[in-house]
Amino acid sequence: MTSRVWHCSTKFKMEYSRRCAVVFTLTVLLIASEAMAQTKRLAPAYFIFGDSLSDPGNNNYLRTLSRADAPPNGIDFPNGKATGRYCNGRTATDILGQSIGIPDFIPPYMAPETKGPAILNGVNYASGAAGILPSSGYLFISRISLDQQLQDFANTKTQIVAQIGEEATTELLSKSLFYFNLGSNDFLDNYFIPGSPFSRNMTVTQYTDMVLDKYKGQLSQIYSMGGRKVAIASLGPIGCCPFQLTLALRRNGICDEKANEDAIYFNKGILRIVDELNANLPGSDYIYLDVYRAVGEIIASPRDYGFTVKDIGCCGRGPQYRGLVPCLPNMTFCPNRFDYVFWDPYHPTEKTNILISQRFFGSGYTYPKNIPQLLGA
Repeated sequence: MTSRVWHCSTKFKMEYSRRCAVVFTLTVLLIASEAMAQTKRLAPAYFIFGDSLSDPGNNNYLRTLSRADAPPNGIDFPNGKATGRYCNGRTATDILGQSIGIPDFIPPYMAPETKGPAILNGVNYASGAAGILPSSGYLFISRISLDQQLQDFANTKTQIVAQIGEEATTELLSKSLFYFNLGSNDFLDNYFIPGSPFSRNMTVTQYTDMVLDKYKGQLSQIYSMGGRKVAIASLGPIGCCPFQLTLALRRNGICDEKANEDAIYFNKGILRIVDELNANLPGSDYIYLDVYRAVGEIIASPRDYGFTVKDIGCCGRGPQYRGLVPCLPNMTFCPNRFDYVFWDPYHPTEKTNILISQRFFGSGYTYPKNIPQLLGA
């Protein structure tokens, strides 16, 4: 009896300690996040190009199957509002903007109020289901591809020139942060889709090389339009997200290593692009953000970061991983979302996003500079 009581007591103490550690971790993250929001302003403006990992609500204005403008999305966003972000709270893009001292969340390009003085702090062009290739995300019907996002930026630039003049616009853009976060849909919602015309006719290496060549041209285009300080996020370990675990019929949360190998190959291509653009475009400053490493470390040792669930979406539906159906309006979600790495089949929780964004301000997760160094801090 004494032994059993001791065992129960020890188990309780261990669980209590674990919960205290989680609470402590969350407190530290919140304090760090608030400190980032009060930091010195490092860039005059912030322009964002991406997919659902960065979309702040552009897809709200499209006839699309990819939307996040209803609860429980946004439950932890300020005022508990579902803005169109594919997350329970802020995206990594939001947190990055706060951490460089931008005073407000960067508005979606499609919003009617994104005009006049509002665009001088920057604009977010990201769109759920968007890809580097215009065809990526085709199953979701409407989305704003990177080609179109770049055209939208050209329109924004014209509006800025009309407000402050050509010379001041050139100065503003040369000091602003340009952030690119694309590629996931070119794999998850294009090549990896069963019956994809690309997978029928090309090897994954041939396909990736084609995507990278397209991406290099798009990244060069932003330079021609005035961008000089450009951060490019790598792919994360896409073989570990609940959607891919479900699609690949993985057991026990073991990542799809083939998908991860494809992501690594793509990421090596981005590194080459960074070196080539920096060498060939005078005055350019392109950097690489290692999302793969940042997320991979969390998935490899989730408890070290206060997580207990690394492979199941908090909000979604589907066998084993809730990885098939995204977080739909009023869908039941997990009661302990701060224990989860993933919010839905594809996207991280806000807690994960805080950890990811913090990595880009130190060493080991960026090349050849970190964010403060890129912005001259």
